[in-house]
Amino acid sequence: MFSYPEFLEFDVAKLFDAIFGWIIQNLEFLFDAISDFVKLLFNSTEDIMSFVPWFVYVGLVFYLAFKLYNLKTAFVLSSMMLLIGVFGLWDEMIYTLVIVLISVLVSVLIGLPMGIVMAKSKRVESILKPILDGMQTMPSFVYLIPAVMLFGLGNVPAVFATTIYAVPPLIRLTYLGIRTVNKEVIEAGLSFGSTPRQMLFKIEIPQSLPTIMTGVNQTTMMAMAMVVISSMIGAKGIGNEVLVAINSLKIGDGIQAGLAIVFLAIVLDRLLQGFVGSLERKA
Repeated sequence: MFSYPEFLEFDVAKLFDAIFGWIIQNLEFLFDAISDFVKLLFNSTEDIMSFVPWFVYVGLVFYLAFKLYNLKTAFVLSSMMLLIGVFGLWDEMIYTLVIVLISVLVSVLIGLPMGIVMAKSKRVESILKPILDGMQTMPSFVYLIPAVMLFGLGNVPAVFATTIYAVPPLIRLTYLGIRTVNKEVIEAGLSFGSTPRQMLFKIEIPQSLPTIMTGVNQTTMMAMAMVVISSMIGAKGIGNEVLVAINSLKIGDGIQAGLAIVFLAIVLDRLLQGFVGSLERKA
């Protein structure tokens, strides 16, 4: 049996330990400031969303689904929201929704500019593409390690890990949307003397908005996929109910919490898809 020679081995783990050790030692103040800001944003958002009565959410989902689709879809989606409350998981759903909303917001703030720059620069594209490939193929559990090392346990590392996991689709689809804008429309803008800024904000982004919103939809769904995993680092919400059910072997509680996650994901997905469809019809 031929084993790999030891003299050709290199312990990459020690390298990453040294990098993160240096970051923690020298940039602790920065991560403390980020942690305090995210905590403030999280708590404020949760307080506001918890203050809104449950029937307002159900009614809002019904209204949006009716405007975007039809009466049947509105009834189904609003019934799914209602069932989450029937399961006794309404407060947990709000907590989960706050994590998803903040993660998607941060992903948009990061992903949209990076996708635009990637579409405009061949050099940036060549750098970001392999990074995005790595981010999308990396096991989701791996993102929990730096999150815990930098921010400890709780909702802050959950937001951090969820954002890093969910942002690649938005970058890719923003890049794709900008690059696939109709050449004739771009030529028309140039012929009228549009500046690069005017081309971007008045032609390229509006034309690629359906594709960008599809990226937002995909980012939201990937954020939902991190809900259960984030519970392993102290995040509460519906994901934590699944984790508790697994640890205590309560099959019914696990299925109930799993259905609540599925219902919330379907509601968010259908509403975002409906919004994308309305943008495509207007384009």
